[in-house]
Amino acid sequence: MADVAQETLRNPETQREKSDVTIRTVVLVLGIVAAMIAAVILVLLAIYPGTTRDQPKALKTEMPTPRLQHDPTAELGAYLAQARRRLATYGWVDRDKGVAHIPIDEAMRRVAEHGIPDWPAGRK
Repeated sequence: MADVAQETLRNPETQREKSDVTIRTVVLVLGIVAAMIAAVILVLLAIYPGTTRDQPKALKTEMPTPRLQHDPTAELGAYLAQARRRLATYGWVDRDKGVAHIPIDEAMRRVAEHGIPDWPAGRK
């Protein structure tokens, strides 16, 4: 204890930094932050008044039963075969609007020959 008392007596001109933030300033800033948080909460409650009522909502329509795959490998094979057929044949997408699909090879050949209408020209 005597050593501590001697240390404080050795530098009697040493004091705490006077330019530090005061406790009053810290309390004031914390009060402002708390008031801002409360204001935001009140504004959100005013904008969305029904959010505080947590009531379960009943379904208006019944949920469909899940579709289970009995043979995923066969279903994938059938899907891929259908996709390949669609890519290799002509057919209607929407007959009323005159929208059709063409084989992918034919589509690529036409784009290579004629380009895409209204497509921006490439920089050279």
